[in-house]
Amino acid sequence: MLKKIFLFLFFIISKSFFAQNPSFYKKSDTLNTKRRNAIIITESLMATSTLIALNEIWYKGYPRSKFHLKNDNNDWKQMDKIGHFMTSYYIGKVGMDVLDWAGVSKKNKLIYGASLGFTFLTAVEVFDGFSKEWGASPGDILANAAGTSLLIGQELIWNEQRITVKYSFHQTSYSKQRPTTLGENYIQQALKDYNGQTYWLSANIWSFNRKSSFPKWLNVAVGVGAEGMLYGKTSVSNPILQDPYRQFYLSLDLDLRKINTNSEFLKFIFSVINFIKIPAPTLEINTKGGIKLHYMYF
Repeated sequence: MLKKIFLFLFFIISKSFFAQNPSFYKKSDTLNTKRRNAIIITESLMATSTLIALNEIWYKGYPRSKFHLKNDNNDWKQMDKIGHFMTSYYIGKVGMDVLDWAGVSKKNKLIYGASLGFTFLTAVEVFDGFSKEWGASPGDILANAAGTSLLIGQELIWNEQRITVKYSFHQTSYSKQRPTTLGENYIQQALKDYNGQTYWLSANIWSFNRKSSFPKWLNVAVGVGAEGMLYGKTSVSNPILQDPYRQFYLSLDLDLRKINTNSEFLKFIFSVINFIKIPAPTLEINTKGGIKLHYMYF
C-alpha cells in the first residue's frame, strides 16, 4: 500500500506544482528555457526523493537478494496490472503536459515527458527485483509499457487524448474478511481492495466527429473489474476463498476538461480529477453469466 500511496502522491504533486499562481497556466508559444529547466530539476528531485523514501520506508524492512524476476501474472485477476497501466499513463501525461506548458517541441515532450511513467515505474521494478520478498515482474513492466504506449500513440495519431484511462471504487464486504491485506478504512481499501476497483477506458465521442451536435463533454466508457478475491491466487484447497470472477461494464462518463469555464482554477481542478470515472447508469456483464443494470455505479 505504501508504494501505491507514494505513486499517487507523485502524480498529484507533479500535477499541482506548476499551478501555484495564475500566470503559470498560460502555455509558452516558444521554448521557455527557465520553465524547462525548472521542470527538469523539480521532476528529478521529486523522483529521486520518492525512490529514496520508498527504499527507506518500504524496502529497507525486507531482506535483499540478487536481482530476480517473479511471474505474478495470475494474481488478483490481473487487476494490479491494470493499475500499473493507469499509473504509467498518468505520470507520463503529467510529464508531457508540463513540457508542453514550457513550449518544448512535440518530439521532445513525447520522448522525455510521456515516457516518464514507464521510466519511473521501471525503477520501482528494479527495487522489487533486488528484494527477496518480491522480484521484478515482467507483467508489471509490460503493463507500464502499455500505458505509455496508449498515451504516446494517441498523440502521434490524433495529437490529443481522445481516450483516457479512469478509475472508480466502491467498498465491498471482502475487506472485512482480510482487513490487513484489503484495507481497514476507505482510503486503504481504495488502494488495496481490487474487488471494489474498476478501471475504465473513457472515449470522448465528439472528438471523433467534431461536426456532430453531440455534447463535447459526454463520454462513453468501457470498464473492467473483478470480485471474489481474498488472496492473490485462487486456491481450491482453502474453503474460505470465494469464487473469483471478472466483470465488464458499459457506461456514460464526463470529460471534465471539455466543460466550458473562464476560470483557470476550475480548469486546473477539472484536469486533476478527470482520472475519476463519474458515477452513472451502467450495464454489467460478468463471467458468472450474470447481466446487471446498475442505476448508479460507483
